Amino acid sequence: MTRLFTLLFTLFSVIAMAQKEVYVFSYFVDNGQDGLHFAYSTDGLMWTALNDGKSYLTPAVGKDKLMRDPFILQGNDGLFHMVWTSGWWDKYIGYASSKDLINWSEQKTIPVMEHEPTAKNSWAPEMAYDPQRKEYIIFWATTIPGRHSDVADSEREKGLNHRMHCTRTKDFKTFSPTELFFNPDFSTIDATVLPRNNKYYMILKNENPNPPQKNLRVTVADHAAGPYPVQVSEPITGKYWAEGPTALQVGEYVYVYFDKYTEHKYGAVRSKDMVNWEDVSDLISFPSGVRHGTAFAVSDKIFRNLKGN
Repeated sequence: MTRLFTLLFTLFSVIAMAQKEVYVFSYFVDNGQDGLHFAYSTDGLMWTALNDGKSYLTPAVGKDKLMRDPFILQGNDGLFHMVWTSGWWDKYIGYASSKDLINWSEQKTIPVMEHEPTAKNSWAPEMAYDPQRKEYIIFWATTIPGRHSDVADSEREKGLNHRMHCTRTKDFKTFSPTELFFNPDFSTIDATVLPRNNKYYMILKNENPNPPQKNLRVTVADHAAGPYPVQVSEPITGKYWAEGPTALQVGEYVYVYFDKYTEHKYGAVRSKDMVNWEDVSDLISFPSGVRHGTAFAVSDKIFRNLKGN
């Protein structure tokens, strides 16, 4: 009887572990020269580096050969699609795909701003899936001098005045002409979109430098493609400077993780209703050196392959 109980307990434990969601966080370190890193968590709070903190993929495209701001989305085709910032002043972004997050397709560039002669950059690309059009929306931040309402400069960021642009694709082979995606009356970078309860929540950084904002705001739309209201929420982050948000549903909470880049550490806020936010930066733990990444759920099989067992 005791042996039967032990066997049943072990079986139920294995089933429970298999059913428990595992979350993965893609990120870069330093300036992004060594490429793609992963950490994992089972509770959304404690994150542990995978592969002993070593890179899974090194950058092969871009003027600077960087892999900054790696954003990963698992598509309806089962593939993990990744886009990233390939260089500080590139007019294109990097792209690759994978079945298992370990073996990746050939890296290529998507020339998102090549048609704009004065475009300065293509920063922090991300994606959202549009179920109505059955296509992916890729969006990123670009400065085009003289194109948008002015913001007060700082000496460090003189001439930078970003807005979100986008392109659309069904197959990551052909892309629609680039268009403006989100155009508020402030400079904005690092937008991410979370689908939740038939709404689409855009979390973005107010990048205005003078006086400095450097905080995260929220706007919500009925469709992935928008339009997203330019009247955004009050800051959901604190007095510190924050950038690179990524959103993850963990149980009843939505966590928004972000880079406290002037403090060289990660922070987080969480909410049950996307309106009232609690700062839980003191409750989270990330590997040292983590920079702007993506949090997403993976299957147990994918996780075990990543972990190597």
